[in-house]
Amino acid sequence: MKQFILMADIVNSREKEGKGLMQDFQATVRWANKIYGDSIESPLTITLGDEFQGIVSSASKGVDIILAMEEYILESEFEFKLRYVLHEGVIDTPINEDKAYEMIGQGLTSARKKLTEMKKDNGRFLMSIKRGKEIGKMMRVTQHFIDSWHPKDRSTVSGFLQGHDYKEMAKIESKDESSLWRRRRSLSIDEYILCKELVHHLINE
Repeated sequence: MKQFILMADIVNSREKEGKGLMQDFQATVRWANKIYGDSIESPLTITLGDEFQGIVSSASKGVDIILAMEEYILESEFEFKLRYVLHEGVIDTPINEDKAYEMIGQGLTSARKKLTEMKKDNGRFLMSIKRGKEIGKMMRVTQHFIDSWHPKDRSTVSGFLQGHDYKEMAKIESKDESSLWRRRRSLSIDEYILCKELVHHLINE
């Protein structure tokens, strides 16, 4: 039976510090499992230290989880980026509802192969699903915005993405309103949100 397989690994994990990196990675995976538990059929499970895999209920939920994890990493100011594959493929064995272990199928093999092949490219999102090419292009645009945000901008970006307008952010950051209005524009917050909406439009058509 075909399932939606979500896999990810840490970009350039060998170049980063071990213990703190793994703690932050584990915290991100735990958070996603907790927040999206109702949409995850087999929990996101760390398999090889710097990788996780899991089974999600739909392509739409898979994209929700990916983008939510990206925003959680941003909000938490973690010093790593993830590379993701969302793949629709066959799993021959029963779905393990406790951990994403002891499952076999071409879908898992293909997803892992695609994740490995991504290391040759700069893209961090591969959508091997219906309309995957168009969705993947839009995800590439979201990556452009996410990767362009400087570490010093993280708290501001997170505030805007949590729904605060520029007036509220001015109060939070003790700055004048016009400054935060300009920051929202220069950080392309509205364009990023529009990209997310377009991704969901494509995936739900």
